[in-house]
Amino acid sequence: MPRLFVAIDPPADIKTRLIAAMDGVAGARWQTAAQLHLTLRFIGDISDETAGRIAQALAAIDHPRFDLTVSGSGAFENALWAALAPNPALSGLQAKIEAAMVMAGLAPEARAYIPHITLARLNRGADCQTFLDRTRDLACPPFAVTEFCLYDSQLTPDGSVYTIIGGYPLY
Repeated sequence: MPRLFVAIDPPADIKTRLIAAMDGVAGARWQTAAQLHLTLRFIGDISDETAGRIAQALAAIDHPRFDLTVSGSGAFENALWAALAPNPALSGLQAKIEAAMVMAGLAPEARAYIPHITLARLNRGADCQTFLDRTRDLACPPFAVTEFCLYDSQLTPDGSVYTIIGGYPLY
C-alpha cells in the first residue's frame, strides 16, 4: 500500500542553502537534501487503485510555470521550516491539486495550506527560538518551478525515504 504526497522538489542550489541554515537546535532531526521538498498535498496510505486515479488526475492539471522564493522561517509544534514568499501561482497550483485529489476520491484537506519546506523534526519542548531568530530573514534566490511530483514515502528507523513516482510538467 503506497503512502503518497504531492510536492515540488527544489533545485540542488536551494537545498544547499537550506542545509547551511540547519544548526543550533538540540535534539532536532535535520532533513537531508533528499528529504527537502515543498508539500502541495499529503495523501497518506492508499490502495494501488486509488493511486492510479490520483496519477491520472494529476496528469490532467494544466498550470503555468512560476518562480518561488524562500523567505523566512517558522515552526510548528513538531517541526522547523523555511517559509515561501506569498505567490498566487503557487496558491493556484495547490488549489488545482486539491480539486484533483477530491475528483480522485479523496476527502478534502481540512487544514489550511501553509507553504513551507520542512527543515527539521522536533521533540516536544525543543528550544528553537535561537534558530528562529537567526533565520527570520532566511532568503534564497528565486527558483523556477517547472514541474510538481507524486512521491512515495517509506518510513524507516532512520527517517523517511522519498521516491518520485511521477513528474507532472508545468507549461
